[in-house]
Amino acid sequence: MSIQSPTLNKTLLSSLVISITLLGCSTTQTQTPNPSDPWSGWNHGTQTFNDNLDKAVLKPLAQGYQWIAPEFVNEGVTNFFSNINDVGVTINDLLQFKVAQSGMDGSRFLINTTAGLAGFVDVANMIDLPKHKEDFGQTLGYWGVPSGNYLVLPFFGPSSPRDTVGLIGDALFNPVTYVSIFGGPVVNAATAGARVLDVTDQRAHLMTTEKIVDEGSVDRYDFIMNSYKQNRDYLIHDGKSSDESDPDLNDDSSYNNTNASPATGKKAVTGNTGSTPAGNKASGKSLKLSEPK
Repeated sequence: MSIQSPTLNKTLLSSLVISITLLGCSTTQTQTPNPSDPWSGWNHGTQTFNDNLDKAVLKPLAQGYQWIAPEFVNEGVTNFFSNINDVGVTINDLLQFKVAQSGMDGSRFLINTTAGLAGFVDVANMIDLPKHKEDFGQTLGYWGVPSGNYLVLPFFGPSSPRDTVGLIGDALFNPVTYVSIFGGPVVNAATAGARVLDVTDQRAHLMTTEKIVDEGSVDRYDFIMNSYKQNRDYLIHDGKSSDESDPDLNDDSSYNNTNASPATGKKAVTGNTGSTPAGNKASGKSLKLSEPK
């Protein structure tokens, strides 16, 4: 009862097993841990793993995809997976009591699924129904669940204990999960192929952002970590600055202040180039460079 190997559930399960097994060992190996990043030993090693995976597999695959796919195909694939994502967005809207926004996002899905040819054309955007970014990690933050320490997951990249639970919730809100559960081998193969296409499409969109991370940051790890935290804070508070922000998502005290990223309100680079996340390209989204769901 899981999406097959290339897809979210099995990959997420493997990532969590690896993280839980090795996290304790990695933290004890750090002699002078950063109080704001106590899992830095694990995180650095996992980021290196994700980066190497990206260089060997995902980036070449994305470059080939960019070379082969015409622009209208690229845009259509992006719209298709964004449309599927709107189902989870609408559910999270309701869980956060954003009733008006849930109506807009639900309408987006219905309009794009019908008039937009199964979502390949973003008709909703043409009639001023903008794309929103809501996920289950944000919903947990809305209800006061603390973020916890910064955590880099294998394959998925930057996260936190709260957002790791959020990934599981988002999988349950994704219609593709249930297509895989109740489908036969042919359907499972098709959904696996769709997931690979989704990951490849998203990785292709991060080529420019990757250059910003590699060339514009003094310390790549700190840049990614601070960008991720700031962007999650931005999303959870809907872009509103607050002195009562989640303390786990604020800047890192005296550590790494010179490396803080002005990510608020923009697509912050928040992941390793180890893989890419599935289906969220809205404004304000943290760009995970690692996440093959």
